[in-house]
Amino acid sequence: MPSRAKKSKFIDRGFAYARERYGAYQVDVDAALAKLRTIPISLQCWQGDDVRGFETNTNALSGGIAVTGNYPGRARTPDELRADFETALRMVPGRHRFSLHASYGEFDGAKIDRDQIEAKHFSGWIDWAKQLGIALDFNQTCFAHPHAADGFTLAHRDEGIRDFWIEHCRRAREIGAVIGKSLGQTCITNLWVPDGFKDTPADRKGARERLLASLDAVFKKTLLAKYNLDAVEPKLFGIGAESCTVGSHEFYLGYAITRKKLLCLDAGHFHPTETISDKISSVLQYVPEILLHVSRGVRWDSDHVVTLTDDLQAIAREIVANDYTDRVHIGLDYFDASINRIAAWVIGARNVLRALLMALLEPPEIKRAEQFGDNTVRLAVQEEARGLPFGAVWDEYCAREGAPLGDAWLREICIHETEVLNKRV
Repeated sequence: MPSRAKKSKFIDRGFAYARERYGAYQVDVDAALAKLRTIPISLQCWQGDDVRGFETNTNALSGGIAVTGNYPGRARTPDELRADFETALRMVPGRHRFSLHASYGEFDGAKIDRDQIEAKHFSGWIDWAKQLGIALDFNQTCFAHPHAADGFTLAHRDEGIRDFWIEHCRRAREIGAVIGKSLGQTCITNLWVPDGFKDTPADRKGARERLLASLDAVFKKTLLAKYNLDAVEPKLFGIGAESCTVGSHEFYLGYAITRKKLLCLDAGHFHPTETISDKISSVLQYVPEILLHVSRGVRWDSDHVVTLTDDLQAIAREIVANDYTDRVHIGLDYFDASINRIAAWVIGARNVLRALLMALLEPPEIKRAEQFGDNTVRLAVQEEARGLPFGAVWDEYCAREGAPLGDAWLREICIHETEVLNKRV
């Protein structure tokens, strides 16, 4: 296993060169590294177990959610999932968070339906987070349940089914508040529902009126923002909801503005030609904070592991260049069972951090040139900045944070796979 504590002379030399090169562009690399350390990423529980959760009654996935692949080693219990996440966390520089779904409670074999969940079912997660010194985020689980079998939850025509999901969502919010208070760090509770029509609906209005009324019932109780922040998440379409998603972008944008909620922008929930980077500064004109679900769609909302694409870099740049780091909460949202699940966490989280660091290292001359109307200098410096020695600064950050350098983390993951994951059956 490689040592994370030692740093070679080549890293020192590379960083010294990078500091000089960036300094020529008036970039303070040490300030950039210090700022990066303050930006947490919320890693998603559902990557570790293929969105199965730990309910006694395990239901088939629904709501446009599909996990492909059968790579060995899926976490089967809360303890296994926690251990896997701890392994991933050691590979990611900085201090980060963990995002739970309501279906991941510890129910001790009891059949607890979702409208009966309580904070006590998540006490094990809270105790674990305290030990690690991390924060938790939370999500209502409005899918993979008999009451969501026809693709509708909060917008369902049946009042009884709507009431079931309203109660579930209410309880999830209160659990989020308990988590935030217990850990002394605000919990973000995100609400997404799969409601939509496979074919052209005759009555979009009625469905959206029902969803609106249900949401107002969910959020009727005021919770202290220092403990819990509510987010609502739109979607363009899902499997079985190709023709109309009730909770569209426009619907939830209006809801977030008028009800003072966070809007969750998911990178996979829009048209393939759209990128959420352009939406960030628009939405933040009207709401105080937003939540991002950083994903990578391939042709559709397929939730691939995040790679260092132009889209990811554009998202990171919007956050950093506009000084939004305190107003934008960054979470991962993908579930890939075709590769080692722990490696998927690590690859995605490290790439988001790389993109943020690249944004923090952007030469100030780029924005200054635009302010003076000199688009020639803006373009020229943008392109020259691509060749600056970013990798040497990233290596320095990993070394300072005690995370593996380069692909050394992969060797540790392979050892964990051999010694732990491959023994799970």
